[in-house]
Amino acid sequence: MSIEMTKAEVPGVPLLEVRDLHVEFRTRDGAAKAVNGVSYTVDAGETLAVLGESGSGKSVTAQTIMGILDTPPGKITGGQILFRGEDMLTMSEEQRRRIRGDKIAMIFQDALSALNPVLSVGFQLGEMFRVHRGMSRKESKAKAIELMDRVRIPAARERVGDYPHQFSGGMRQRIMIAMALALEPDVIIADEPTTALDVTVQAQVMDLLAELQRDFNMGLILITHDLGVVADVADKIAVMYAGRIVENAPVHELYKRPAHPYTRGLLDSIPRLDHKGQELYAIKGLPPTLTAIPAGCAFNPRCAQARDVCRSEIPPLADVTEQDGGPIGGRTSACHFWKETIHG
Repeated sequence: MSIEMTKAEVPGVPLLEVRDLHVEFRTRDGAAKAVNGVSYTVDAGETLAVLGESGSGKSVTAQTIMGILDTPPGKITGGQILFRGEDMLTMSEEQRRRIRGDKIAMIFQDALSALNPVLSVGFQLGEMFRVHRGMSRKESKAKAIELMDRVRIPAARERVGDYPHQFSGGMRQRIMIAMALALEPDVIIADEPTTALDVTVQAQVMDLLAELQRDFNMGLILITHDLGVVADVADKIAVMYAGRIVENAPVHELYKRPAHPYTRGLLDSIPRLDHKGQELYAIKGLPPTLTAIPAGCAFNPRCAQARDVCRSEIPPLADVTEQDGGPIGGRTSACHFWKETIHG
């Protein structure tokens, strides 16, 4: 199977599949297990939101997919990353380089840090076309202007020579989206794309991403800690905690009936208009240190319904069913007592 095949030529194979991925970092305190058996898929035109607090392993998984994990100290200790059925972890660096940017692109969290401050945005956008498509500077500049127009940067032709610091935070994020979109990739990974933006600009950026995804039929992996950001754009959600996925669900199912206490805690933490004047809920305690993850369920020290089995046995990521035993498509939960959470 060739990575040059179109999506339609690979029936039944996910566009991108992460399968039982394990990543750890070697530290003076021991091995920090940042990713512990993560598996998920994303198809063309589909949006997967990956949720969790800082340190849950969301971004490390994304960096591993992109092949930009710092090694050392990071080390992939198991699993597969399949793009159109081919394992990128067994490819040569040259093969992965052809996929990176061209087939799978990433929008980084901090646009000001990700963009080079001493090069114009037009030059940085054009570089994608010069390196990957062999275009001249004149041709690549024209493409850069076209991209800036596409992501609705006003007066793109006049601003193509401006530098990153001359743009607002929201406009810089649009430039990052344009850069990721440049080669029309099959998959875009957006790592906290609305961090540090005000609410209005957040909505504009998310609407733009959703529109571009529809136009290009891309798979989108949206990494965030904010459940409010993904409600209207995601098709399905994977919730991560301490390097593991603890719940998978279609977006509306998860909001309506969470099947893991951690997910319920995240939902209860969202400010609500009908709770005006009440104290905001917060999950007690802190996420575990990754060099000393608790025995059993990693969430048990913070979980109000934890019992002895939770402190001794790691719960499997099991299928979630209705009360009558009927299946619920796409739902799994890593909780010994998920029935009490979703049906109680």
